[in-house]
Amino acid sequence: MNMDEELDLVTFEDEEGNQLVMEVLDYLAYEGKEYALLTEYVEDEDDDGDEDEPIEVSIMEVRPVGEDQEEFVEVDEKLALTLLKIFETNDIDEVYEDDEDEE
Repeated sequence: MNMDEELDLVTFEDEEGNQLVMEVLDYLAYEGKEYALLTEYVEDEDDDGDEDEPIEVSIMEVRPVGEDQEEFVEVDEKLALTLLKIFETNDIDEVYEDDEDEE
């Protein structure tokens, strides 16, 4: 990763006041709404971690709040799986075909 690249970071706060910083990996427009693919941000990537190890991701709906702010809202599991498939394949038409096959 180029260190000059600006990261898209979002900070969340849980009920106990703990902060969690997430990095937005990608955005997706789906059925008139915007969604974000996020992963926990780790500042020091020189921890000798396995690069082939899968990362945990979250998918959230991005809703505009005011003029220049956004709110990130959790989505249900079924929608998250559909969106994850789109993010992975980068092909929305393929996902629609798979949904038709399941019916």
